[in-house]
Amino acid sequence: MTTPTETQSNEDILLREDQGGIATLTLNRPGKFNALSTELMGRIQQQLDQLADDTSIRVVILAANGKAFCAGHDLMEMDADPSPEAIGALFDQCSRMMVSLTELPQPVIARVHGIATAAGCQLVAQCDLAVATEDVRFATSGINVGLFCGTPMVAVTRNLPRKQAMEMLLTGDFIDAATAQHYGLINRAVPADKLDETVLDLAENIAGQGPAFIAAGKKLFYRQIEDGLGAAYEEATRTMVENMQRDDARQGIKAFLDKRDMPDWQDR
Repeated sequence: MTTPTETQSNEDILLREDQGGIATLTLNRPGKFNALSTELMGRIQQQLDQLADDTSIRVVILAANGKAFCAGHDLMEMDADPSPEAIGALFDQCSRMMVSLTELPQPVIARVHGIATAAGCQLVAQCDLAVATEDVRFATSGINVGLFCGTPMVAVTRNLPRKQAMEMLLTGDFIDAATAQHYGLINRAVPADKLDETVLDLAENIAGQGPAFIAAGKKLFYRQIEDGLGAAYEEATRTMVENMQRDDARQGIKAFLDKRDMPDWQDR
């Protein structure tokens, strides 16, 4: 039986549906390509905090409505208040949310379609598992607006080989789903009409295992493979704050928002 969250309307920016021990969180800002506003990140964090104590849920699926999985941070929100205090608070919030995905006892599967760029690519990388449609494109594209993807880098470099990750970060170029699977960013690339079936099969397979073993195993996996994830995000956040104070970054973001040609970085 499907159990929706207390309030689910067309205006909700995050939806939740529980069924058979599987909770699906759906980003629901389709008109903004599911950009991670502070409000949306707050809603995700709220759900993750609740799920951490919910023993009835064994697997979490992170999905999205609209044409894109997630286009990254909300640049209009960032541009509205670029002060160090505001940008620092935003990236601290994002980093906490990302770390919470790893610390969640239940495995998290990203269900990816359309595009996943910048912090959206980070979101895919931070999930424990990821399944995408064959036409998905991924990028750490902040560099194209003069804002190096420092915090996305933390998650991406923990998934991809170094040189492949560095190329994505330095160029902002897109990679397709087949390349993302080859690099290790996602587990599987499937036809669009097989996405839900594949994600559900994977989730049900995991949900059928002993939850205590899964929780302990996930915790051990990250403890033995990671060293200083929180510290890495703190350093990356400081870099993002500093980067956002640069005039060329501000001009790049404004050009993007105004749909103008990007500045000539050679002159800066």
